[in-house]
Amino acid sequence: MATIGSRKDSNSSCADERQMAQDNSSPLAEVNKSLSVQIGEKAVLCCPVLPPTSKLVMIAWEVILRGKLLCRLSYKPDTKETATPSCTNGRITWASRPDRNPHLQIDAVAVTHDGLYSCDIVTADGNYRLGYNLQVLVPPEVTLTRGKNRTVVCEAVAGKPAARISWTPQGHCTTEKEWSDNDTVTVRSTWHCPDSNASAVTCLVSHLTGNRSLSLQLSSSTRTLRSSFLLFIWYVKLILFVVILIILGFAFFKRTKKCRKCKSENLEANLDLMREDTKAAICNQPSCSKSSLPAPVTLKP
Repeated sequence: MATIGSRKDSNSSCADERQMAQDNSSPLAEVNKSLSVQIGEKAVLCCPVLPPTSKLVMIAWEVILRGKLLCRLSYKPDTKETATPSCTNGRITWASRPDRNPHLQIDAVAVTHDGLYSCDIVTADGNYRLGYNLQVLVPPEVTLTRGKNRTVVCEAVAGKPAARISWTPQGHCTTEKEWSDNDTVTVRSTWHCPDSNASAVTCLVSHLTGNRSLSLQLSSSTRTLRSSFLLFIWYVKLILFVVILIILGFAFFKRTKKCRKCKSENLEANLDLMREDTKAAICNQPSCSKSSLPAPVTLKP
């Protein structure tokens, strides 16, 4: 159960209000306080407790919820008449018997309990009033996901009031806000830093209900992607180098084979020429005969 005091000290109790009233015998001026309470908690709003000499005439709570009409709870001690209208939906009630404890109790505070609450006490000496501007806090649901093109998206979903998002390391950030019908706000921040060598990014979410931080490793995606790309480029260069070597080797082999063929043809032609010269030289002798001619020589390529 959360007993609501001032915004400066959210844990102050109704005893603080009692002391304030007892220290001053004259009627208190109207006091308005801004209060915050987290959704789902049980809250008690205090009335200023009267000095013992004051004669109580009436106690009344006026409740004006956001977008609603005035709702009034009252108690008259002379007739012991208690008025608890249906506009409270059974969740805004007296904390106890109003003649003993006139404070107001809200069970399981909801977003719809945002509004103005004031306790009016009428006495024979004058009137006392203590007012509250109650703000219901809703903690956002925080998510951190990976986006496209080296972006990271941090969302603070359905918070009240809107959360604030910051990043570590800092980068180029764009922030969007989306309001819901119940006054909650979704904040979406996109972090983008293509030139950063950071291995991780952290989203910091600040909110009245508490701060949260989520981190995401970038090495498993961005660095791996970059390494894979560099490896792919290296493979392409290696393949091109091998292809060039094959082309050059094929050209060299073809040229070498052609040169060998040319040498073989030239050698055979020279041998034929030598045979002709030898035959002519022998035939020029007087004893030349066909039977004395040497047998033709066949060269194998």
